[in-house]
Amino acid sequence: MELLSVGIDIGTSTTQLIFSKLILQNMASSYTIPRLVIVDKQIVYLSEIYFTPLISNTEIDIKKVRKIVEEEYEKAGITAIQVDTGAVIITGETARKSNAKVVLETLSDLAGDFVVATAGPDLESIISGKGAGASAYSKENNIDVTNIDIGGGTSNIVVFKRGETVETGCMDIGGRLIKIDPISHKITYITNKLLIIIDKHNLNIKIGDTINANTLKPIIDILVRALEVSVGLEAEDDNFKLLVTNKSIHQQTEYISFSGGVADYIEKVEEDIFKYGDIGILLAQGIKKSTLYTKRTIIESKQTIRATVVGAGTHTTEISGSTITYTVDNFPLKNIPILKMTKEDENDLAKAIRDKLMWYKIDNELEQVVIAILGKKNPTFDNITEFATAIIEGAKELIDKYNLLIIVVEEDMGKVLGQAIYRMLGYKKDIICLDSIMLDNGDYIDIGKPIADGMVLPVVVKTIVFNR
Repeated sequence: MELLSVGIDIGTSTTQLIFSKLILQNMASSYTIPRLVIVDKQIVYLSEIYFTPLISNTEIDIKKVRKIVEEEYEKAGITAIQVDTGAVIITGETARKSNAKVVLETLSDLAGDFVVATAGPDLESIISGKGAGASAYSKENNIDVTNIDIGGGTSNIVVFKRGETVETGCMDIGGRLIKIDPISHKITYITNKLLIIIDKHNLNIKIGDTINANTLKPIIDILVRALEVSVGLEAEDDNFKLLVTNKSIHQQTEYISFSGGVADYIEKVEEDIFKYGDIGILLAQGIKKSTLYTKRTIIESKQTIRATVVGAGTHTTEISGSTITYTVDNFPLKNIPILKMTKEDENDLAKAIRDKLMWYKIDNELEQVVIAILGKKNPTFDNITEFATAIIEGAKELIDKYNLLIIVVEEDMGKVLGQAIYRMLGYKKDIICLDSIMLDNGDYIDIGKPIADGMVLPVVVKTIVFNR
């Protein structure tokens, strides 16, 4: 079986599209429930990489973005009706633009069944880290890896422990914090946080100045040092605290990988340092000379500028276990993001859920998410009670905001866990608790209408597809 997939990434600096052909195969035997998995992925078409068009510093140019997408469809020789699935992801500073959600709605008709998301800094860290290959490298080599994805406006940081996401952070550090006319070399824009730092340190840098590499060296040094601080190589200072977007990471790893547009130039020699009209190349050169390179082991990324989305939306149809709980009847539910707990998280499940829910906040607004846990084989009554209590405690903010709580468990305990949670909530909130399904952070799911006399629910797991 083949699916045609499109990925559309609208980032702080760049907008790009990728068309992929996904080859699916039923890996189950003739006597079991079908399980479709991707066995091959072929890149059909890569678009040009465009600067993301903006009307102002707070608004995306919707018409120009749509025109880019439509023209790339035409160049690829592909029509919207041919596309089976895909993803539109808005990331970085662009996700903070006032009309970001309108852009998503404007593009959502260009594929059959889109995953559509405005990725906050935590979720973007996870997605870009997977796209860079850091998660896979961590799992395959049984090591801890930190990936730093440096884009136009932000640096998204994620730590993987044996392939599992254990921590994320984000810094307001990127290539387009200062914009420069590539011909005259005059500064045309400086972001607010850098204006504060420039004023504090009495740096002679302002809009309208004609500058060179030496002029910008002090500010580049400050940005690079903040990245060194972020991975534990230097002590925290006021500049670092100012540049933290939402939070920093605390775990240190020996292995580091870099992705994002700036990463393209860490290993390159480029004489025209202002060719892109920003400080990205200078930032890359500063990183190469820093302790990030001399005191850590660098892993080569599978993807750099294309790490965030290199393909989109595989539809892997699975069937929930027959021992499940659901108290709602408004199926199908579509495009719900996954918050996956690790085995270690289950040692203090309430705290892990509470902390990781922050990944799914945009402008302090919490998304509806699915909480995915491993669970326990042959659980006792006490085990079920402990899981239910921890989930309710950790997901309090989610439960307070939404009338529906969705839990997915890998082990076969969905029915009794769901019933326990439903009872503890006083039967006042709806609950869906499924089992026998494996999920990961960065996945989305659709839940279909009940089948087999209501005993099972069909689930479509949508995984952002990354180059390997």
